Amino acid sequence: RTNPNILITGTPGTGKTTHTQQLVQRSSHQRLNLTPINIADFAKQNDCYESYDEEWESWIVDEDRLLDSLEPIMSSELGGVILDWHCSEIFPERWIDLVVVLRTDHQELWKRLESRNYSLRKIQENNQAEIMNECLDEAMENYEIEQVVELQSGDLSCLEKNVERILRWIEDWKND
Repeated sequence: RTNPNILITGTPGTGKTTHTQQLVQRSSHQRLNLTPINIADFAKQNDCYESYDEEWESWIVDEDRLLDSLEPIMSSELGGVILDWHCSEIFPERWIDLVVVLRTDHQELWKRLESRNYSLRKIQENNQAEIMNECLDEAMENYEIEQVVELQSGDLSCLEKNVERILRWIEDWKND
């Protein structure tokens, strides 16, 4: 690959989409060719949903259809794809060069999810997932330890530091 593929994951509300948007914006100034893919949007656009779960107020992704739809993009020699999703275990390790797991203090996470008008049940479920390290554990179980980095996503200064760190990592990867 010419550019690394990156998975940005974490509990809903930890800043995956914000980080992805900032990476793409900042990378354009450095002439890096990064392509963001928000998996929830991609799944809708490519009809990769099985059904809607009323109880949990969320769409159930058809993982096989999703992976089949992503395969030509992720297998490209160009690379430079940033996947944005809360789940890391479904993506083949061969697709991913770096897994960024974003973490947020549970009180801050609660506020963010409330501002999205999530139900109390969804807020509690996602907050518990964050406290129990579910996204980090999933990434560590499914990728080489050298591929996984845990970053705090608390405020704007964290965002700026994280984006700088990831951009430096991309440059190092390209130079290796």
